[in-house]
Amino acid sequence: MTSRSAAAPKRYDRAYFDRWYRDPRRAVVHRDVLARRVQLAVAAAEYLLERPIRSVLDVGCGEAPWHALLERVRPRARYVGVDSSAYAVARFGRARNIRLGTFGGLARMRLGGPFDLVVCSDVLHYVGTAELARGLRALQKLTGGMAFLELFTKEDATIGDDVGFKPRAAATYRRLFRAAGFVPLGLHCHVGRALEPDLISFERGAPAPQTRRRSPRKHR
Repeated sequence: MTSRSAAAPKRYDRAYFDRWYRDPRRAVVHRDVLARRVQLAVAAAEYLLERPIRSVLDVGCGEAPWHALLERVRPRARYVGVDSSAYAVARFGRARNIRLGTFGGLARMRLGGPFDLVVCSDVLHYVGTAELARGLRALQKLTGGMAFLELFTKEDATIGDDVGFKPRAAATYRRLFRAAGFVPLGLHCHVGRALEPDLISFERGAPAPQTRRRSPRKHR
């Protein structure tokens, strides 16, 4: 989570992760909160896919705290993490399958998608606008099921790491997401073009043109 300030260079080294994820005086994402995020994302993706998830892409994963929690509930799912932290990749890359990369460089990476669940949590508000637009287009193509894209806007009251925070309006994110081909469902959940035709109209978080469902989900 973030609060606002002018952008400044920073290092995602061990000291950074100690400060914001392990220091009880400053940590803003506790394990029980993270567990609920994982439960939400997995449940929503599997509701839409009508089967257990088989693959997860976690962009901006840091030390990959999602990895262990996902492994508990879906041990057979393939996990791929991407992060720009050389420290995180050197320390956890092999054990947690983290690859060195940036959000804007996703299109150049061979990640083996599309993925049933794509995660990009607490990342997008640190990315420049041109890189954000470019990365969202690539991310949409990698989304075969659902994307959990958690972010904060300038309208939100937030606490935590404010270095490099980009104070964009919620309307700006909606426009960029729409341009990239993402359909909002609510609670940070989105689908891309691969699953959009399967949505019923009331599942959409905002009005959109009606589409014909390819394989209607059962209801009773």
